[in-house]
Amino acid sequence: MGLLSLAIWTPIFFGVVLLALGRDEQARAVRWVALVGAVVSLLVTLPLYSGFAIDTSAMQFVEKAAWIDRFNVNYHLGVDGISLWFVLLTAFITVIVVIAGWEAITSRVNQYMGAFLILSGLMIGVFSALDGLLFYVFFEATLIPMYLIIGIWGGPNKIYAAFKFFLYTLLGSLLLLIGLIYLYVHSGGSFDIQTWHKLPLSGTAQTLLFFAFFAAFAVKVPMWPVHTWLPDVHVEAPTGGSAVLAAIMLKLGAYGFLRFSMPIAPDAAREWAWLMIALSLIAVIYVGLVAMVQQDMKKLVAYSSVAHMGFVTLGFFIFNDLGVSGGLVQMIAHGFVSGAMFLCIGVLYDRVHSREIASYGGVVNTMPKFAAFALLFAMANCGLPGTAGFVGEWMVILGAVKANFWLGGAAATALIFGAAYTLWMFKRVYLGPVANDDVKALQDINSREFLMLALLAIAVLAMGIYPKPFTDVMDVSVADLLKHVAASKLN
Repeated sequence: MGLLSLAIWTPIFFGVVLLALGRDEQARAVRWVALVGAVVSLLVTLPLYSGFAIDTSAMQFVEKAAWIDRFNVNYHLGVDGISLWFVLLTAFITVIVVIAGWEAITSRVNQYMGAFLILSGLMIGVFSALDGLLFYVFFEATLIPMYLIIGIWGGPNKIYAAFKFFLYTLLGSLLLLIGLIYLYVHSGGSFDIQTWHKLPLSGTAQTLLFFAFFAAFAVKVPMWPVHTWLPDVHVEAPTGGSAVLAAIMLKLGAYGFLRFSMPIAPDAAREWAWLMIALSLIAVIYVGLVAMVQQDMKKLVAYSSVAHMGFVTLGFFIFNDLGVSGGLVQMIAHGFVSGAMFLCIGVLYDRVHSREIASYGGVVNTMPKFAAFALLFAMANCGLPGTAGFVGEWMVILGAVKANFWLGGAAATALIFGAAYTLWMFKRVYLGPVANDDVKALQDINSREFLMLALLAIAVLAMGIYPKPFTDVMDVSVADLLKHVAASKLN
């Protein structure tokens, strides 16, 4: 069993063990088993980084074994500079989520923790799969644990939110499957994704494939106008569910554009880039304005996620190295920052049981340590230099200016809107005099919550101050992808 198989199956193994543990009387043991499982799962991913060669765009840590011989389906895994960091991010966020749910979840603790660990393994599978059908199986399987997490431990409208989440992604996924079957037939019976990258496809075939992929991946990102499921799901999901959804699951769609849409249908990707750029800018500007009028903290951060992911797709479809690398860096930064924002809302919700901004005010007076963390994450969400939130956005804006000055100018307005809605929320929740008895009775964060937020704060600052380890890993793979897309232009 190679390193990637260990990264995928270790959390799934621990998740299955947790499901077998059973009753809530064993909740203490269950939590410790979940934490050990999450930490071990993170540790087995670290050799992927230490052993990664940054001077090649070839797939590394490759594993291949026959799976379904009759249809030439293989258990084929590998990572390159584009996917490596998402494997590490997934394992890291899973540890944080297990710590976050330590006291907040009191019923069916084993199923809750088990669902997150199984989900972690499945998401790492999506980022590692080099076989089209294997990718599809992992991609679809991630829906099941998240559906259960929302539907069982969510808020009052959890069933509605869970169904909306499932149904929105279903139609797009069916079109994705049709596209994969077409490629399988056209390639003479191969599900190998790298083989598909070299297929000579007609302009019409590329366009149809591009929109089949778009249907699946745009909903997952989510891009405007298929983003409406996200705020509802975030509001109803438990805190850990929101953190994983924002930090990792949204990245599956953006990753799909880089692994499928751009290399398999490069001419269609160039031809329809104007549409992707337009939808991305609407997400950045319009959804940023929508975020400003939200009264629910989770809804505000959910809309802010749509705006930030708009930056990602904008970076990808301007087809220069700064833009694509900036989009990837923005994905990782958004994983840290949005996860932290949702966990901060969870800390307050656990105490006051309200997500309404109007229910708070003056939290800094009773929770000074917590308010310091919240301020750091709010600044990162605004894109303050020195934090992770700045690096990717700055790279995308530079890449956009390189492509077209006015495009860069439009993208830069997002920094203004981001600062407006984030600081407005921070001011009303944390600053000023103590607003009511609920805030007066608040206790500052305990050592468990401090550890959870400190780990994220270190990640946000480390990436903001020294982003070189992140960009070094992806540079060669990004350059190779752009070279492939440029070389495939139809005459």
